[in-house]
Amino acid sequence: MRLATFNLLHGRSLHDGLVDPDRLTTAVRALDADVLALQEVDRDQSRSGNLDLTAIAARALDAPEHRFAAAVVGTPGEQFRPLRHDDDGHGEPCYGVGLISRHPVRSWQVTRLRPAPVRSPIYVPGPGGGLVLLRDEPRVVLAAVLDTPHGPLTVAATHLSFVPGWNAHQLRRVVRALRALPAPRILLGDLNLPAGPARLLSGWRPLGRRPTYPAAAPRVQLDHILADRHGLDRLPPVTAVNTPCSTISDHRPLVVDLG
Repeated sequence: MRLATFNLLHGRSLHDGLVDPDRLTTAVRALDADVLALQEVDRDQSRSGNLDLTAIAARALDAPEHRFAAAVVGTPGEQFRPLRHDDDGHGEPCYGVGLISRHPVRSWQVTRLRPAPVRSPIYVPGPGGGLVLLRDEPRVVLAAVLDTPHGPLTVAATHLSFVPGWNAHQLRRVVRALRALPAPRILLGDLNLPAGPARLLSGWRPLGRRPTYPAAAPRVQLDHILADRHGLDRLPPVTAVNTPCSTISDHRPLVVDLG
Protein backbone atom coordinates (compact mmCIF):
# COMPACT_ATOMS: atom_id res chain seq x y z
CA MET A 1 0.00 0.00 0.00
CA ARG A 2 1.39 3.41 -0.97
CA LEU A 3 0.47 6.51 1.06
CA ALA A 4 1.25 10.06 -0.01
CA THR A 5 0.61 13.63 1.08
CA PHE A 6 1.11 16.66 -1.16
CA ASN A 7 0.59 20.39 -0.59
CA LEU A 8 -0.45 21.40 -4.12
CA LEU A 9 -0.05 25.20 -3.90
CA HIS A 10 -3.41 25.03 -5.80
CA GLY A 11 -1.60 23.23 -8.63
CA ARG A 12 0.64 26.18 -9.47
CA SER A 13 4.09 25.78 -10.98
CA LEU A 14 6.87 27.94 -9.53
CA HIS A 15 8.51 28.07 -12.95
CA ASP A 16 5.78 29.93 -14.83
CA GLY A 17 3.12 30.64 -12.18
CA LEU A 18 0.46 28.77 -14.16
CA VAL A 19 -2.06 26.10 -13.17
CA ASP A 20 -2.23 23.47 -15.92
CA PRO A 21 -4.61 20.51 -15.39
CA ASP A 22 -2.46 18.28 -17.61
CA ARG A 23 0.62 19.11 -15.55
CA LEU A 24 -1.31 18.41 -12.34
CA THR A 25 -2.49 15.08 -13.76
CA THR A 26 1.06 14.07 -14.67
CA ALA A 27 2.44 15.10 -11.26
CA VAL A 28 -0.19 13.12 -9.33
CA ARG A 29 -0.05 10.08 -11.61
CA ALA A 30 3.70 9.85 -10.99
CA LEU A 31 3.02 9.34 -7.26
CA ASP A 32 0.93 6.20 -7.97
CA ALA A 33 -0.56 6.42 -4.47
CA ASP A 34 -3.30 4.18 -3.13
CA VAL A 35 -4.19 6.87 -0.57
CA LEU A 36 -3.40 10.52 -1.32
CA ALA A 37 -3.98 13.51 0.96
CA LEU A 38 -3.96 16.95 -0.68
CA GLN A 39 -3.61 20.41 0.88
CA GLU A 40 -4.03 23.94 -0.53
CA VAL A 41 -6.70 22.56 -2.86
CA ASP A 42 -8.97 24.79 -4.96
CA ARG A 43 -12.48 24.18 -6.25
CA ASP A 44 -14.13 26.69 -8.59
CA GLN A 45 -11.35 29.27 -8.08
CA SER A 46 -10.58 31.63 -10.97
CA ARG A 47 -6.85 31.47 -10.18
CA SER A 48 -6.89 27.74 -10.99
CA GLY A 49 -9.24 27.83 -13.95
CA ASN A 50 -12.41 27.07 -11.94
CA LEU A 51 -11.27 23.46 -11.74
CA ASP A 52 -12.04 20.79 -9.15
CA LEU A 53 -8.44 19.83 -8.35
CA THR A 54 -9.39 16.86 -6.14
CA ALA A 55 -11.45 15.31 -8.93
CA ILE A 56 -8.60 15.78 -11.42
CA ALA A 57 -6.17 14.09 -9.01
CA ALA A 58 -8.58 11.19 -8.43
CA ARG A 59 -8.91 10.61 -12.18
CA ALA A 60 -5.12 10.67 -12.50
CA LEU A 61 -4.89 7.79 -10.01
CA ASP A 62 -7.93 5.88 -11.35
CA ALA A 63 -9.21 6.11 -7.77
CA PRO A 64 -12.96 5.56 -7.33
CA GLU A 65 -13.16 7.31 -3.95
CA HIS A 66 -12.45 10.99 -3.38
CA ARG A 67 -13.78 13.95 -1.47
CA PHE A 68 -12.95 17.62 -1.11
CA ALA A 69 -13.53 19.42 2.20
CA ALA A 70 -13.51 23.20 2.09
CA ALA A 71 -12.00 25.17 4.95
CA VAL A 72 -13.12 28.54 3.57
CA VAL A 73 -15.43 29.97 0.93
CA GLY A 74 -13.65 32.61 -1.13
CA THR A 75 -9.96 33.08 -1.91
CA PRO A 76 -7.30 32.91 0.83
CA GLY A 77 -5.34 36.14 1.13
CA GLU A 78 -8.28 38.03 -0.34
CA GLN A 79 -11.92 37.73 0.70
CA PHE A 80 -13.10 34.58 2.43
CA ARG A 81 -15.45 33.32 5.10
CA PRO A 82 -15.50 30.08 7.10
CA LEU A 83 -17.84 27.26 6.20
CA ARG A 84 -20.76 26.98 8.56
CA HIS A 85 -21.72 23.41 7.66
CA ASP A 86 -20.76 20.66 5.22
CA ASP A 87 -23.09 21.77 2.43
CA ASP A 88 -22.09 25.43 2.46
CA GLY A 89 -20.10 26.99 -0.37
CA HIS A 90 -21.40 24.96 -3.31
CA GLY A 91 -21.30 27.08 -6.43
CA GLU A 92 -18.79 29.47 -4.85
CA PRO A 93 -14.99 29.39 -4.94
CA CYS A 94 -13.66 27.17 -2.14
CA TYR A 95 -10.28 26.21 -0.69
CA GLY A 96 -9.39 23.31 1.56
CA VAL A 97 -8.11 19.73 1.53
CA GLY A 98 -8.76 16.58 -0.46
CA LEU A 99 -8.54 12.86 0.23
CA ILE A 100 -8.36 10.19 -2.47
CA SER A 101 -8.46 6.40 -2.10
CA ARG A 102 -8.26 3.39 -4.36
CA HIS A 103 -9.79 1.40 -1.49
CA PRO A 104 -13.53 1.50 -0.70
CA VAL A 105 -14.62 4.08 1.86
CA ARG A 106 -16.97 2.95 4.65
CA SER A 107 -17.56 6.43 6.04
CA TRP A 108 -16.35 10.03 5.92
CA GLN A 109 -15.92 12.49 8.78
CA VAL A 110 -15.24 16.25 8.69
CA THR A 111 -13.83 18.10 11.70
CA ARG A 112 -13.51 21.88 11.66
CA LEU A 113 -10.70 23.77 13.41
CA ARG A 114 -10.95 27.41 14.49
CA PRO A 115 -8.34 29.91 13.25
CA ALA A 116 -5.84 31.55 15.58
CA PRO A 117 -7.51 34.48 17.38
CA VAL A 118 -4.72 36.96 16.55
CA ARG A 119 -2.78 37.98 13.46
CA SER A 120 0.71 36.53 13.17
CA PRO A 121 3.89 37.88 11.52
CA ILE A 122 4.84 35.90 8.41
CA TYR A 123 7.82 36.47 6.12
CA VAL A 124 6.76 37.02 2.50
CA PRO A 125 9.62 36.73 -0.03
CA GLY A 126 10.09 38.92 -3.09
CA PRO A 127 9.66 42.63 -3.89
CA GLY A 128 7.35 44.36 -1.47
CA GLY A 129 7.63 41.39 0.87
CA GLY A 130 9.13 41.11 4.32
CA LEU A 131 7.33 40.59 7.59
CA VAL A 132 3.57 41.06 7.30
CA LEU A 133 0.78 40.46 9.79
CA LEU A 134 -1.59 37.85 8.41
CA ARG A 135 -4.99 36.74 9.60
CA ASP A 136 -5.20 33.00 10.09
CA GLU A 137 -7.78 30.88 8.26
CA PRO A 138 -10.11 28.19 9.56
CA ARG A 139 -8.79 24.68 8.97
CA VAL A 140 -10.44 21.34 8.32
CA VAL A 141 -9.73 17.64 8.88
CA LEU A 142 -11.14 15.15 6.37
CA ALA A 143 -11.10 11.53 7.56
CA ALA A 144 -12.20 8.29 5.92
CA VAL A 145 -12.54 4.74 7.20
CA LEU A 146 -11.27 2.44 4.44
CA ASP A 147 -11.71 -1.24 3.63
CA THR A 148 -8.20 -2.42 2.75
CA PRO A 149 -6.58 -5.84 2.20
CA HIS A 150 -5.13 -5.38 5.70
CA GLY A 151 -8.54 -4.67 7.27
CA PRO A 152 -10.26 -1.40 8.25
CA LEU A 153 -7.99 1.65 8.25
CA THR A 154 -8.69 5.26 9.24
CA VAL A 155 -6.85 7.89 7.18
CA ALA A 156 -7.14 11.65 7.51
CA ALA A 157 -5.94 14.72 5.62
CA THR A 158 -5.36 18.15 7.13
CA HIS A 159 -3.42 21.41 6.80
CA LEU A 160 -2.74 23.10 10.12
CA SER A 161 -2.20 26.77 10.98
CA PHE A 162 1.05 28.60 10.29
CA VAL A 163 0.74 30.33 13.70
CA PRO A 164 3.26 28.87 16.18
CA GLY A 165 1.55 27.34 19.20
CA TRP A 166 -1.87 27.37 17.56
CA ASN A 167 -0.85 24.57 15.18
CA ALA A 168 0.21 22.56 18.24
CA HIS A 169 -3.22 23.14 19.79
CA GLN A 170 -4.87 22.06 16.52
CA LEU A 171 -2.78 18.89 16.26
CA ARG A 172 -3.88 17.77 19.71
CA ARG A 173 -7.48 18.48 18.68
CA VAL A 174 -7.02 16.37 15.53
CA VAL A 175 -5.65 13.43 17.51
CA ARG A 176 -8.64 13.53 19.87
CA ALA A 177 -11.09 13.60 16.93
CA LEU A 178 -9.43 10.67 15.13
CA ARG A 179 -9.34 8.51 18.25
CA ALA A 180 -13.13 8.15 17.85
CA LEU A 181 -12.56 6.27 14.58
CA PRO A 182 -11.31 2.67 14.13
CA ALA A 183 -7.64 1.79 14.51
CA PRO A 184 -5.17 1.65 12.84
CA ARG A 185 -5.18 5.41 12.23
CA ILE A 186 -2.95 7.47 9.93
CA LEU A 187 -2.76 11.25 9.67
CA LEU A 188 -1.39 12.77 6.45
CA GLY A 189 -0.82 16.44 5.82
CA ASP A 190 1.03 19.72 6.03
CA LEU A 191 1.16 20.29 9.78
CA ASN A 192 3.33 23.44 9.60
CA LEU A 193 5.48 21.78 12.27
CA PRO A 194 8.94 20.18 12.03
CA ALA A 195 9.29 16.44 12.55
CA GLY A 196 10.28 16.49 16.23
CA PRO A 197 7.40 18.65 17.49
CA ALA A 198 4.90 16.81 15.27
CA ARG A 199 5.90 13.49 16.85
CA LEU A 200 6.03 14.79 20.42
CA LEU A 201 2.77 16.75 20.29
CA SER A 202 0.77 13.97 18.63
CA GLY A 203 2.36 10.99 20.36
CA TRP A 204 2.07 9.23 16.97
CA ARG A 205 4.89 7.57 15.06
CA PRO A 206 6.30 9.15 11.88
CA LEU A 207 6.23 6.69 8.99
CA GLY A 208 8.64 8.81 6.96
CA ARG A 209 11.36 11.28 7.95
CA ARG A 210 12.45 13.46 5.02
CA PRO A 211 12.63 17.25 4.49
CA THR A 212 9.85 18.46 2.16
CA TYR A 213 10.17 22.26 2.08
CA PRO A 214 11.15 24.29 0.11
CA ALA A 215 10.80 22.10 -2.95
CA ALA A 216 13.99 23.14 -4.74
CA ALA A 217 16.28 22.31 -1.80
CA PRO A 218 14.26 20.92 1.12
CA ARG A 219 15.55 21.86 4.57
CA VAL A 220 12.60 21.14 6.88
CA GLN A 221 9.84 18.55 7.05
CA LEU A 222 6.45 20.25 7.21
CA ASP A 223 4.57 17.42 5.51
CA HIS A 224 4.00 14.27 7.56
CA ILE A 225 2.51 10.79 7.60
CA LEU A 226 1.93 9.82 11.24
CA ALA A 227 0.50 6.57 12.60
CA ASP A 228 -1.26 6.18 15.94
CA ARG A 229 0.65 3.71 18.12
CA HIS A 230 -2.66 2.05 19.01
CA GLY A 231 -3.16 -0.57 16.30
CA LEU A 232 0.21 0.13 14.69
CA ASP A 233 1.05 -3.59 14.84
CA ARG A 234 -1.76 -4.23 12.34
CA LEU A 235 -0.05 -2.15 9.64
CA PRO A 236 2.52 -3.63 7.25
CA PRO A 237 6.10 -2.40 7.79
CA VAL A 238 7.47 0.66 6.00
CA THR A 239 9.51 -0.47 2.99
CA ALA A 240 10.32 2.84 1.28
CA VAL A 241 10.14 6.62 1.87
CA ASN A 242 10.53 9.18 -0.92
CA THR A 243 10.14 12.90 -1.55
CA PRO A 244 10.23 13.08 -5.35
CA CYS A 245 10.69 16.28 -7.32
CA SER A 246 7.52 17.62 -8.92
CA THR A 247 6.66 20.14 -11.62
CA ILE A 248 4.19 21.91 -9.31
CA SER A 249 4.10 23.43 -5.80
CA ASP A 250 6.64 24.83 -3.35
CA HIS A 251 6.48 21.58 -1.31
CA ARG A 252 7.66 18.12 -2.23
CA PRO A 253 5.24 15.25 -1.81
CA LEU A 254 5.99 12.70 0.91
CA VAL A 255 5.47 9.10 -0.24
CA VAL A 256 5.53 6.05 2.07
CA ASP A 257 5.28 2.40 0.96
CA LEU A 258 3.90 -0.18 3.40
CA GLY A 259 4.47 -3.91 2.96
